[in-house]
Amino acid sequence: MVQTLAPIDRAKFAAARRAADMVEDGMKLGLGTGSTAAWLVRCLAERVRQEGLRLTCVPTSARTAALAREEGLKVVALDDAGWLDLTIDGADEFDADLVLIKGGGGALLQEKIVATASDRMMVITDATKEVKALGAFPLPVEVIPFGWQASRMLIEELLGSLDVMGTKASLRMNGTRPFMTDEGNHILDLALGRIGNPRQLSLALNQVPGVVENGLFIDICDAVIIGHADGRVILRDAIAGTEQEDRIHFEETDNIFREL
Repeated sequence: MVQTLAPIDRAKFAAARRAADMVEDGMKLGLGTGSTAAWLVRCLAERVRQEGLRLTCVPTSARTAALAREEGLKVVALDDAGWLDLTIDGADEFDADLVLIKGGGGALLQEKIVATASDRMMVITDATKEVKALGAFPLPVEVIPFGWQASRMLIEELLGSLDVMGTKASLRMNGTRPFMTDEGNHILDLALGRIGNPRQLSLALNQVPGVVENGLFIDICDAVIIGHADGRVILRDAIAGTEQEDRIHFEETDNIFREL
């Protein structure tokens, strides 16, 4: 089954499997949202079934929660879990300083809360997500529905004075209706092209009335696992200042592939 997957999915699986192998018995984990995080959930569930691993999981979205329960993982709310040992999530972009853009799936608020309530955050991704400068991927900004158009105008005016290439903010849609987050808010996607100063931009955006949170994750990610289609994985640890290469061996007998 694995050989029939697209190369990008093999890369995502490799990163997720390597991260799952690093999880220890008894951990309290934050589970991210998105396609790579979905592979992680399946890999963790496989370890729970095969090894009896005891995990307490806090999902970052209703979608992840549903998948985790379906796979048999123990799911609790963040307030019930308390402080977490590790959060593992994907990213839409990351740079050399492990600054991230997240929120392509619309779960950036819960993702940021859970990640910052953890001892460590690890990103699992493929090599296409690494960039020299952030901004090619639209930056999501979560805003409350009331007065969202005023918030958009204020954001576009603000962007004109910051170190970015573009200033266009678009309302994310779900078919003919505005996309709604799990908290009932809207998402504005900012077409910036390039972000020269992520920290300044993040601070400025969060001062705009109506803005709940933005998708820049700064000083949050501690390590990144970059998967490749051939099974190679690169583990880059910002705290230890190390980078190591490993390899995941794809097995057609894996339960997660049989289920797919």
